[in-house]
Amino acid sequence: MHTGDRGASSSSPGTRDWVVLAVLCVSLLLVSLDNTVLNVALPTLVRDLHASDTELQWIVDAYSIVFAGLLLVAGSLGDRIGRKWVFLAGLGVFAGGSAASAFSGSPDALIAARAFMGIGSASIMPSTLSILTNVFTDGAARAKAIGIWSGTTGLGIAIGPIVGGWLLDHFWWGSVFLINVPIAVLGLVAAVLVVPNSKNPVVSAPDGVGAVTSVVGLGLLLWGIIEAPEHSWSSPLVLAAIAGGLAVLAAFWWWEGRIDHPLLRLELFASRRFSAAIASMTLVLFTLLGALFLLTQYLQFSLGYTAFQTGLRIGPMALVILVVAPSSSLLVRKLGTKAVVFTGMAVIAVGMAMISHTTVAGSYGDALPAFMLVGIGTGLAFAPSTESVMGSLPLGQAGVGAATNSTALQVGGALGVAVLGSLLNTRYQDHLAPVLAHEPMPAGVHHAIVGSLGGALTVAQQIGGRLGAALSTVARDAFVSGLDIACLVGAVAVGVGALVVLALLPSRPDGAPGGEPGLDGGSSIAKGRPGGEVRR
Repeated sequence: MHTGDRGASSSSPGTRDWVVLAVLCVSLLLVSLDNTVLNVALPTLVRDLHASDTELQWIVDAYSIVFAGLLLVAGSLGDRIGRKWVFLAGLGVFAGGSAASAFSGSPDALIAARAFMGIGSASIMPSTLSILTNVFTDGAARAKAIGIWSGTTGLGIAIGPIVGGWLLDHFWWGSVFLINVPIAVLGLVAAVLVVPNSKNPVVSAPDGVGAVTSVVGLGLLLWGIIEAPEHSWSSPLVLAAIAGGLAVLAAFWWWEGRIDHPLLRLELFASRRFSAAIASMTLVLFTLLGALFLLTQYLQFSLGYTAFQTGLRIGPMALVILVVAPSSSLLVRKLGTKAVVFTGMAVIAVGMAMISHTTVAGSYGDALPAFMLVGIGTGLAFAPSTESVMGSLPLGQAGVGAATNSTALQVGGALGVAVLGSLLNTRYQDHLAPVLAHEPMPAGVHHAIVGSLGGALTVAQQIGGRLGAALSTVARDAFVSGLDIACLVGAVAVGVGALVVLALLPSRPDGAPGGEPGLDGGSSIAKGRPGGEVRR
C-alpha cells in the first residue's frame, strides 16, 4: 500500500499509467456516448413504440436525472470504499441496464431501464476522473490526461448519432443499447487487471438527506418543465412541481451548508476558479445536449435524412471536438484559461444564434457552419473548465470533486433537453392549435399530431392527397418555429455564461502569476495537502 498526495510525486507517467487512462476513457466513452446515441433513434421510437414528444424527453432525461442525482453519492462512496470498486460495480449495472433497455416493449419500460442505466453511469463517470487525477500526479501530465478525458467525453457525445445511425441502418432500435454490453464487460475485465484502487482515508458519515433531496428536487423540477407543454405552463400541477423542485433543491443547499459531512462541499464554491468553471460546463452541456436532441429530429423529420445519414451530418461536430479539446491546453498556456473558455462559449452562442434562423426551406449546407461553430466552441471550453475544477482541489477530495464536475455536466444536459425540448413542444403545439381547432378528428389522431412532428407526418402520409400535404407543411412549419426559439434561448444562455466566465474565472491556475489564491491560500496541488490519499 502506498500513501501519498499531490505534492508528493512529480514523476512522469509510465506506460501502465497510459494503459489505465485508455481503460478509463473507453468506459467513459460508453457513458458519454449514451447521452446522444439514442437521439437518432427517437423517430424510430415514435413509429415502433408510439412514443410522444413528452415520452421521448423522458426516455432521454430519465437517464440523466438518475445519473445527475446519484453522482455526488457515487463520488463520496468512491472516496470511502475505493474508487476502483465503485467503477467496477458501475460497469456491471450499466451493462445490465443496457440489456434491459434493448428489449423494452413500451415507452414506460424503456424509461425505467434508462433510469437503471443512469445508476451505472453515475458510478462510472466520477470514478474515471478521480482515478485519473490520482494516477497522473505530475501537473503537465495530468493536464494532458484531463484533455484526453475531456475530448473523450465530447467525442462520445458527438459520435453518438453516428454510431446510433449506423446501428439503426443495420439492426433494430434496441441495438443502440445492446452494443454497450460486450464493451462494458471487456472494460470490467481490463479494469480488474490494470486500474489501481484509491480512496480517501479520512471520510465522514454518509449524507442520506442530501442524497434524497438532490434526486427529488431535480426530478420534480425536470418533471414540471418536461410536462408543461402537455398540461400547459399555467397548470397548477406543473407550477407546483417546478416550485416544489426549486424548494427541495433550496433545502438541499441549506442542509449541505449546515452538516459537517456534506454530500456537496459548498466551501469549494468560494473559489472563483472552481465555481466559474462549474457554471461554464453546466451551460455548455445545457446548450450542446439540448441542441443535439432537437437537431437530430430536424435532420430526420424536416430534411428527410435516414438515421445513419443524420449521424454522418452530425459528424463534423464530433471531428472538431476531437481535435480542439485536447489542443485547448496549448492555447491555455499562451492565452490563459479565461480567454480560451470565454472564446469557446462565445463561439457556441454564435453557432446557436445561426441555427435559430433556420427555415423550412433551409438545407444541411445552411446549417453546417453553425454545427462546426458549436463543436469548436465546445472543444475550446470543455477541457480548460474541467482542469480548472480538478486542479483547484486537494487529492483527498478528488472523488467528490469529480462527482461535482460530472453532476454539473449531467444537470446541464438534462436541463438542456428539458428546457429547449419543452420550448419547442410548446411553440409546436401553439402553432398547430388554431389549425386543428377547425378540423374534427378522432382523439387518437389529434394526440398523434400534437404529440410530435413524427406523429403528424405519419398521419399526413396516411391521409394523403392535398389535405395530407397541407398537414405535413403546417407541422413542419410549427416544428421549425419551435426549433428556432429553442436555439435562440440556448444562444442567450451560453452567451450569458460567457460573460460570467469573463467576470469571474481567473486567467491562470491557483498560485500562477495573476492567478487566484486557492481555498487554503494557494494551490492545493502545488502545495500538496497532506494526508490526502491512500492508493493500492
